[in-house]
Amino acid sequence: MTAPSTTSAATVRDLYPTRGATEVTVPRQDPVVWGSPGTPGPVPAGDLQAYERDGFLTVDQLITDEEVAVCRRELDRLVSDPEVRADERSIVEPKSQEIRSVFEVHRISEVFAKLVRDERVVGRARQILGSDVYVHQSRINVKPGFGAGGFYWHSDFETWHAEDGLPNMRTVSVSIALTENLATNGSLMIMPGSHRTFLGCAGATPKDNYKKSLQMQDAGTPSDEALTALAGEYGIRLFTGRAGSATWFDCNCMHGSGDNITPYPRSNVFIVFNSVENTAVEPFAAPVRRPEFIGARDFTPVR
Repeated sequence: MTAPSTTSAATVRDLYPTRGATEVTVPRQDPVVWGSPGTPGPVPAGDLQAYERDGFLTVDQLITDEEVAVCRRELDRLVSDPEVRADERSIVEPKSQEIRSVFEVHRISEVFAKLVRDERVVGRARQILGSDVYVHQSRINVKPGFGAGGFYWHSDFETWHAEDGLPNMRTVSVSIALTENLATNGSLMIMPGSHRTFLGCAGATPKDNYKKSLQMQDAGTPSDEALTALAGEYGIRLFTGRAGSATWFDCNCMHGSGDNITPYPRSNVFIVFNSVENTAVEPFAAPVRRPEFIGARDFTPVR
């Protein structure tokens, strides 16, 4: 196991200032695709070019129907287990008290650990990031029908930089659908091309902000004016797909999802891969780092 980082953010140049007195925009200082054109992997060259341009790529069937069924049974087992519910890694809906997310699923479930190690999954991450990778975060997101809350517009990197201490934009996420993602049940929305502009949010980070933000985000939320400008420049893309499909997206994409008021649940497994050459230092804009089940300090490469 790699020892936790003790590097101070003060010793690392902060390319992306945030959580200050005012909102700021900074052009992206990092590559989008870090691997060379000849880097082997499962992503075709044309798809890599589209990822670099738009900040995302979709795979119509990343895992099979049989594998989806295995993952769904495991998801159902986890959310119905009283011990899992009582664990701090489980986040519940404020109103319904139903489980909203379970974090670090690759550590508490061999089913999801195996999925993380699958070359169809980790191979794409290595190819995009141009190095070995480790899991910065994993979780299942459960959006049961009839009122599950959405995730407001945000850049993941803004939070991971401010509160977890990731120095550079060398991180990629994959959301794998375990139920059908419909236009009506709170599916993912991304502003294509927004990954090229960093939006530093205004306002200091409260202590233990994660306890509130995992239910409803406040700190690290862009202003209405900034979101209107970004949407006007980039537009909004809605991602739908059958169970087993997947969306890969850059850490700095502006994205979010709406509430699910339909009868149809939307459940996804969400895995964040970070380059082993971009390991976390101390937070850039928070009083203390978040717990390791949210922002990993074990940088062991996925094998």
